[in-house]
Amino acid sequence: MSRTELKPIKLSNYTISDESSPFVVAELSGNHNNSLDLAMRLVEEAADAGANAFKLQTYTADTMTIDCHEPDFLIAGTGKKWDKRTLFDLYSEASTPWEWHQPLYDRCKELGMIPFSTPFDETAVDFLESLDNEIYKIASFELTDIPLLKKVAATQKLIIMSTGMATEQEIEAAISTIRNYGNSPIVLLKCTSAYPAKFEDANLTTIPYMREKYKCFTGLSDHTLGSTSPVAATALGARVIEKHLCLDGQEGVDSHFSMRPSEFKQMVEMVKNGFEALGGIQKGPSEGEKASRNYRRSIYVVKDIQIGDELTKDNIRVIRPGFGLAPEHYESVLGKKSSVAIKRGTALPAFFIE
Repeated sequence: MSRTELKPIKLSNYTISDESSPFVVAELSGNHNNSLDLAMRLVEEAADAGANAFKLQTYTADTMTIDCHEPDFLIAGTGKKWDKRTLFDLYSEASTPWEWHQPLYDRCKELGMIPFSTPFDETAVDFLESLDNEIYKIASFELTDIPLLKKVAATQKLIIMSTGMATEQEIEAAISTIRNYGNSPIVLLKCTSAYPAKFEDANLTTIPYMREKYKCFTGLSDHTLGSTSPVAATALGARVIEKHLCLDGQEGVDSHFSMRPSEFKQMVEMVKNGFEALGGIQKGPSEGEKASRNYRRSIYVVKDIQIGDELTKDNIRVIRPGFGLAPEHYESVLGKKSSVAIKRGTALPAFFIE
C-alpha cells in the first residue's frame, strides 16, 4: 500500500524520517521521586539504553489544579495507587522542580540525547523557551487546551502530540490550531490513556491511519507492559516511540507501568532491529542470500557416462549443489546422447541445452 510522502523533520542530532529508525524517547514523568540525583541517574540510564531523547514534564500543582478536597478533585476509578488522592496531592509529588530542568537538560546534551518537555500551561512554555527547548510534547489530557496549543505553535518548533481519549474531531481541531498559529511540524502519537494499558486496547493500526488522514508522521506513546507494542508499532510505521523509565526496584507514582533500564535497552534494540528488518520490497535475492543460491538443486551426473550413452534417470539427477543446469531442463535432456565422457559428480554441461 502506498503512503503519503512526508518531509523529514531535522532536529539537532536526529532526523525523523521514513529512512530513520524510530526516535526513541525516555519519559521521566514522576519517577524522580523528588530526588535530583535519582533523576540524573535516569538520564544516564536512558542514554546507556540508547534513547535518542529524554522528556520531562513542566508544571506545578498550582498550574494544574487547586488544592481542594471536594469529590471532583479526588482521583477515583483507576484501581491503582492514585485512587482516593487529591489531584493537588498527586501533582505535588509528581512534578519536576523547575530549577532541575537546566542541569537535567545539560546532562542530556552531554550524553548525546535531546532534552525536551511537556508544558501544561502557558507559563511553562515561556520557561522552556528560556532553556532553548527544541521539542514540545502535548499530553493527551491537554490536546483540547486550545490556548496552550496556540502558545506552543507560536514557537514554530516540533510538536509531538499524544491522542489518548481524543475523538477525531478533537484531533482535527488541535491540528488545525497548530497549523494556523505557527505551522509547526507535528508528530501524532497513538496513546491509550490507561496506566498500564491493555494490549487489546492499544489499537495500533490507528498509527498508519492517522498518518494518511492527517498527513504527518505518527508514533506511539506506550503504556502497555513490555516491548511488544513498540515493536509492532514500528512495523506499522511509527517514527517516534515514547516509554516511561524507572530504576530497578523503584516504587513511585508511575513505576507500575514504567520500564526498567535493562528492559528499555532491550526495547531500543528490538525497535531498531525491527525497523531494519522492514527493509524494502524485495524483487530478487539479497546480498546475504546470493551465496546460498549455490546450494540449490541442479542437474548432476551420478553415474559415469561414456561417449554415446543416453542421459537417463539412472545417470543424471536433480540434486544439490546448484552449479549445474537448472532443474527446469531435466526432462528436456533425458534421452539425449552424450558426445563426451562425463565423470560421476560432474555438473551436466550446458551444451546439452544449446
